[in-house]
Amino acid sequence: MNTISFFDTKPYDKEFFDKENEKYGFHIIYHEEKLNKKTAVLAEGSDAVCAFVNDDIGADTLKVLDKQNIHMIAMRCAGFNNIDFKLAKEKFHVARVPAYSPYAVAEHAIGMLLMLNRKLHRAYIRVRDYNFSLNGLTGFDIHGKTVGVIGTGKIGRSFIDICKGFGTEVLAYDPYPVKDSDIHYVELDELFRRSDIISLHCPLTKESYHIIDKKSLSKMKDGVYIMNTSRGALIDSEDLLEAIKDKKVGAAALDVYEEEADLFYEDNSNTILQDDVLARLISMPNVLVTSHQAFLTEEALGNIAETTLHNLDEYFKGEVMENEVCFQ
Repeated sequence: MNTISFFDTKPYDKEFFDKENEKYGFHIIYHEEKLNKKTAVLAEGSDAVCAFVNDDIGADTLKVLDKQNIHMIAMRCAGFNNIDFKLAKEKFHVARVPAYSPYAVAEHAIGMLLMLNRKLHRAYIRVRDYNFSLNGLTGFDIHGKTVGVIGTGKIGRSFIDICKGFGTEVLAYDPYPVKDSDIHYVELDELFRRSDIISLHCPLTKESYHIIDKKSLSKMKDGVYIMNTSRGALIDSEDLLEAIKDKKVGAAALDVYEEEADLFYEDNSNTILQDDVLARLISMPNVLVTSHQAFLTEEALGNIAETTLHNLDEYFKGEVMENEVCFQ
């Protein structure tokens, strides 16, 4: 029986992975701790590790796993920018879940847009105090607006489909456009200049790092809405904060944050938040922050468990892994 150490696990992970594991019979050890150079020793005796988006799988962590003769890393997410591939490609198999539910993330993004625009988060709190005033709750029709979508993978395309249903004009940018599609691609500067709403659905790479910063913000319409359900470092958080203060940005919806690793997915309600930028963003009435939960649907969790354990089964059987990211 092969043993797998799962890191950064929550109750919902256990529920769906235990159910899916009935097909495979792996010995799964769940750790609440995130995977890093200190906690990697917890995987001793395991045949593989399973990691998540905010685990630190840098060179030091990989060296500890290597000493324990663990050379399989199963990412239960699509992204893998938290892995040091300079070392990983020499000794490790790395597999991921390329698609679990694009609808989950796209629908969450739309939900955040609707809540921000129509001030639903403020109205909810207001009426609980029996305050039924409508002052300050005015929104705008999404119909007829121009939406800029950066990244047209499965999630981006699902988001585009929903936006078209609202009657918007959709502009898209992607360095690798989808061939033979009806997506209206434009250059990035044109997207910045024309969009009323900009939504990020691209991976984090050297090219996309801080794709939203002071320079790009200056090209946008006054009052633009910025939405990010992809990776936090796509946005320079300090530049965004200043743009909100200057009213260049009308509102921001953030399901991810640049420095989220030690904060998101955890209960920090009894601590003083040390990240001043995040604290100020959360305090603003026109900013909506959720804790990297866009993926969190029953369908997505089921698909993540299914694909992750299938990847591990292929590895242990010595088969070619269809979702492998790298090996040597």
